[in-house]
Amino acid sequence: MQQVWDTAVTVVRFIFGHLVFFNLIFAVIIVFFQRRDPKTVWTWLMLLYFIPILGFIFYLFLGTDMHKRKMFKVKEIEDKLNEAIRQQELKLQSNELQEHTPDIEGFSDLVMFNLSTTGAMLSDTNDIDIFTDGNVKFEALLADLRQAKEFIHIQYYIIKNDVLFNRIREVLEEKAAQGVEVRVLFDAMGCRSVRKSYWRKLNAKGIKTAEFFPILLRRLHLRINYRNHRKIVVIDNKVGYVGGFNIGKEYIGLDPKFGYWRDTHLRIRGEAIQGLELRFLLDWNYAAEENLFTEPKYMEGIEAGSRDGCGVQIIYSGPDTSLQPVRDNYVRLINKAQKRIYIQTPYFIPDEAMYTALMMAIYSGVEVNLMIPCKPDHPFVYWATYSYMGELVMAGAKCYIYNNGFLHTKAIVVDEKVFCCGTANMDIRSFALNFEVNAVVYDEAKAREMTDCFAKDLEHCTLVTKDMYASRSLPVRLKEQVSRLMSPLL
Repeated sequence: MQQVWDTAVTVVRFIFGHLVFFNLIFAVIIVFFQRRDPKTVWTWLMLLYFIPILGFIFYLFLGTDMHKRKMFKVKEIEDKLNEAIRQQELKLQSNELQEHTPDIEGFSDLVMFNLSTTGAMLSDTNDIDIFTDGNVKFEALLADLRQAKEFIHIQYYIIKNDVLFNRIREVLEEKAAQGVEVRVLFDAMGCRSVRKSYWRKLNAKGIKTAEFFPILLRRLHLRINYRNHRKIVVIDNKVGYVGGFNIGKEYIGLDPKFGYWRDTHLRIRGEAIQGLELRFLLDWNYAAEENLFTEPKYMEGIEAGSRDGCGVQIIYSGPDTSLQPVRDNYVRLINKAQKRIYIQTPYFIPDEAMYTALMMAIYSGVEVNLMIPCKPDHPFVYWATYSYMGELVMAGAKCYIYNNGFLHTKAIVVDEKVFCCGTANMDIRSFALNFEVNAVVYDEAKAREMTDCFAKDLEHCTLVTKDMYASRSLPVRLKEQVSRLMSPLL
């Protein structure tokens, strides 16, 4: 025992005796072996300076880069998808698509951008229901689940073993017993409170489950900071869901900490379901190591919605690519605005591109409206959000604090013509670290419905004025500065 202690002391002395050398090596690794935004690099270097050695350990857990990894492969349908994308690009270039989908008028370049970066096909035969209340959304979901005949595909970032999922679980078990294929995909970090034994019980009932980035010690250092934040449900290729609601009692207003949970979720019927199903299959193939693309039924038999339905693109992004298509889609939408922009987000930590786009919109005379929650679920993130919101206020934007519980909606509406809604927050984490999925909807009627939701929320909001923000207390200013300094790591 004494020998082990002496060895440990010797090692510690050696490390501290060569601290400068080790810090230099770690700095070289951070700077030269990872392709990152310079601000993020400098933040990590500063952390390494103030917390030697330990700062690099934090980096291993939280900061390793995945951009060079090709995680998702679609070999079986890649040629078919590429040909479909090429055909739609040609239709866009010839204006043929615009003639059949008049709602994309003025946004054909945005459609082309999303098509080129994420392969997001535009479909124009979709019926969409917008849910802003968790109880209404989950009642609709339960009703659709009960109608399932062939398969149910469920993917959520957070699934909690509580009263809400117990109701869903009962339906899933019933359907599995009837021969319906049921698959549940969840994120390891989001579901870390759920025991492994619980998922095994579901497996015993005929429900297949898969864990995205399992929290295993041998893999923890590479993936703890990367989260599959997507929320997708596809049932028989007839109905699909995407939006901000996870599965837990707080999402139906049963958690006193948050009170009423204000979120937005979309129910889609139509060809856009194919985009949701493709995304689920890719994630499932990776997590479960089960190639479902060999089964044609999962990508076929999708029923079209109304002939005069909504135009929809399903876009997604993740840390496995150097592109940031969701962020860039937000930026393109902001740049397209001529009159008004409505943004609702629980976390507002824009990177330079999005911040610049919003400032240019404000100074160009576009009315920018931003709504954030009154209470934080992550304090550092909240105060960083408050800081960036304050700058928009001082520039002339209308910014509101939502006071009726917790606002979790991730949505942007432009000129009451097009909107984007899904899982991606307007922060650096969603842009670069999380796996996200959004729906871009080209339909004036639905865009006005989203605007009406924003207007209704204003009844529970406080307008942040320039005087109000300028008179904030010193402790608030300090919290803002510290949180903003750490924002590249949040």
